[in-house]
Order: sequence, then structure tokens, then C-alpha cells
Amino acid sequence: MFRLRYPRRRLIVVALAALAVACGTYAFTASNTVPGSTVGSGSGTISGYTVSSIVYTLNSTTPTNLDQVAFTIAPTAATTVKVQLASAGAWYTCTNSAGSVTCNTTSPQATAAAATQLTVVATQ
Repeated sequence: MFRLRYPRRRLIVVALAALAVACGTYAFTASNTVPGSTVGSGSGTISGYTVSSIVYTLNSTTPTNLDQVAFTIAPTAATTVKVQLASAGAWYTCTNSAGSVTCNTTSPQATAAAATQLTVVATQ
């Protein structure tokens, strides 16, 4: 009977040591904090603008030069408006005042001969 006690003690000591190591390992485990986040998808309609009442202003000294292009735009809330008078030509910045748009075309100077198309790009 005396011999059986030692193997039991060893088994108990080994089990307690394993339990202590497991508890210690758990105590030192790092935790992560992940904040909440949001993800989503959506779509919206892209609609165009209507340009009308186009007026080209010729230079008074050199009437072959175009000094300005003016037109009305709807909807009137366009905040950025640019025009181009020829394919691959210069883009001119415009000002919009409640749907009445004016574009100075003097830098670089536009000419009537080179003006082959009017391209308008606008955004809100």
C-alpha cells in the first residue's frame, strides 16, 4: 500500500502543475478591441443639364476672335461649369449666376474658325 501513494502524489502534483501553467497562460493572453464599423453599397441616378440660349461674343477689334460664350443652364445649381470649343481644345472656366453662365475664352484666345463644337461639362 505504501507504494501506491507515491504514484498518486506524483499524478496529483503533475496535474496541479499543469493546471497552474494553463491558468497562467490564460491570464497573459492578449485581447483585441475592434470598434464597430459600417459598410454599404448604393446607387443614384445621374442626369444631365439642359443648355440653351447660347450666345458667342466676338472681339470688337478682331472679330475673328471669340471673347466669351454665354448660355443658360438648367438645373441652375451647377457649381462648376467648363466649356470646350473644339475637340481636344482648351477648357474654359465659367461662372454661373442662377443659371446664367458666362465663359471668358480669351486665355488662350478662342477663334471663330477653330470653334467646331461646344462641349459643356457641369456638376453640383
